[in-house]
Amino acid sequence: MAEVTPGFPRAWIEFTDPANVNQLIRADLTWLTSKWNCTFGQGCLGIYRSAPDAGCCALGAHFADNADLRRVAKWVGRLPARDWQQRPGGRLTRAAWTEQDEEGARKTRVTEGACILMNGPGFPGGSGCALHILAIRLGESFVRTKPDVCWQLPIRRDYEWRENSDGTKRLVVTVTEYVRGMWGAGGHDFDWYCSSNTDAHTAPQPVFRQSRAELEELIGSAAYAELARHCAAHLAARDRMARAAPPVEPGADLAQHPASALGQNR
Repeated sequence: MAEVTPGFPRAWIEFTDPANVNQLIRADLTWLTSKWNCTFGQGCLGIYRSAPDAGCCALGAHFADNADLRRVAKWVGRLPARDWQQRPGGRLTRAAWTEQDEEGARKTRVTEGACILMNGPGFPGGSGCALHILAIRLGESFVRTKPDVCWQLPIRRDYEWRENSDGTKRLVVTVTEYVRGMWGAGGHDFDWYCSSNTDAHTAPQPVFRQSRAELEELIGSAAYAELARHCAAHLAARDRMARAAPPVEPGADLAQHPASALGQNR
């Protein structure tokens, strides 16, 4: 099915971070209460038709900063050949599995049309991200083993300073959907993209529940607990409205994500 048209109504919530009175959490309720889920290996068509099995890993993963690179490098060093199809031979230096893009930013190397850490279909150790497989094998969270961009997508976190009328400032942390346009100009060239596609909005649980680990890492446990309360209240209000008067069109009730409305009705 086609992706939903961007620019649809969204509902937002703002609240003070319980762990930091100088920080404001601004969250996209439409996205966080949607039924999106990752469909890698279960219908994901990949961002490019030429590499359908690579999912969104066809471009490699850019590191957020040096700390992100150092953290991931420690886990890469623990990857055995049984879990990593494209493991380079010889001494495992960073240069063996990372590279620089055209602007000099460090990222994972692209090999055979995908991130070097991507195992292909039929690999005995399991298809998909080798670091994700390692996390499962070790009983760790993939939030610890994978590059920041990999475990966050398609959740997006932004920061901005907001100046109040009294001259004080607060840091606003925004949590929303990483839509196609946020990839830059290249994002519009993707042959398929999941977050706004009805084929990926078939989860039994909303994003804020199934992605609890990611959200707690992004905003902290106290802020997540408050966010989850608001998300649950939003869902309850939507259910009451639907029972009282079904919406004229999908997504019209309290800014439900239209991809979820269509996906759940399939």
